[in-house]
Amino acid sequence: MRILHTSDWHIGRTFHGVDLLADQSRVLEAIAELVAAEAVDTVVVPGDVYDRSIPSADAIAVCNRGFEAIRAAGARIVATSGNHDSPTRLGAGASFAAAGGLYLRTTVADSARPVLLSDEHGEIAFYGIPYLEPEICRGELGIPQARSHAEVLEAVVDRIRTDMGERPGIRAVLLAHAFVVGGAATGSERSISVGGVETVPLGMFTEPGFDYVALGHLHSPQTLAEAVRYSGSPLPYSFGESTHRKQVWLVELDAAGPARVVGYELPLVRGLSRLTGTLEELLADPAWETAEQHYVSVTLTDYARPVDAMRKLRERFPHAVHVEWERPQGDPALHYRERVRGRDDTDIARTFLTDVRGEPNPAEMDWLARAMAAAVRETEVVRDDIGEPAVADTELTA
Repeated sequence: MRILHTSDWHIGRTFHGVDLLADQSRVLEAIAELVAAEAVDTVVVPGDVYDRSIPSADAIAVCNRGFEAIRAAGARIVATSGNHDSPTRLGAGASFAAAGGLYLRTTVADSARPVLLSDEHGEIAFYGIPYLEPEICRGELGIPQARSHAEVLEAVVDRIRTDMGERPGIRAVLLAHAFVVGGAATGSERSISVGGVETVPLGMFTEPGFDYVALGHLHSPQTLAEAVRYSGSPLPYSFGESTHRKQVWLVELDAAGPARVVGYELPLVRGLSRLTGTLEELLADPAWETAEQHYVSVTLTDYARPVDAMRKLRERFPHAVHVEWERPQGDPALHYRERVRGRDDTDIARTFLTDVRGEPNPAEMDWLARAMAAAVRETEVVRDDIGEPAVADTELTA
């Protein structure tokens, strides 16, 4: 049997406020095309099908079209819920969906009830473990003392191994949504720790019995053991993933288990670029031409903060999503007290004005000096009123 491992679709996610549904639709089409080209029998999706527990109507439509395209390409689908999904909503109509080749596993009770699919060598049991919230499921699992994800996941894996023991010789594929020790996060994953430890040991999955373990949650493709892998997300969801090559795993199971596992890169729908420079440089330099159709994050280094920078940047980079200004002058590590020590008030005020809007002209500095003198005068008058000595008055004329 040929199995395609993909995960963490996060349908409905936005990227710095930008709607990604069109990008997600395109990458799901690419996955369906790969299913057809490689004669894939089964696609497994271990969690985070949607990005939120109540997905929008448009997100549901994109997801359904993706499922339909994969099914039309000839593959059945086994999917579980992740920490972003609502198990109840994703699992609604699961029995009906199974009749059409979409098998959903979203409850603790379903975890040890495998999806049984056959090839020329016999049956393969697909066990799907949804994301398990310790606080919610520990009672159902009979372990009221459990606080960590590892404890509840171990209890479910024990149930699965018991079921496997009743099916001698069965080949088994496990889907799990978890942060396994040894995996590397990218920063775009939401923490799955709620009052306990979020990581689970790799040994839970490497013990004999599972022919392949398809993991979800971490967004970069990773191999923790030959038969224990993360496929990662099909799209980059943070600028920290700009160098990732997104992919899926194609797993071929023969009569004796995994014959081979091969990675297939997914097409890059839209690149990510981080640019640094002055606004004028970024708008004019031909070196940035390759980034014009990318999602762009910009760090501006102008002497003064540019006005309306994002609008101007989008004239060249229409998909710019983030801009920040970084002062090029001075050492930001210096403490303020060290920076002003030994300087008079007028000099400090001049520096402040220069930082926030540009070098003040002589007339502005004259006005500032007289305003500061008046402030000193008022302070000294108050001190005189309470019995302290005062200096001569100074007139301030506009």
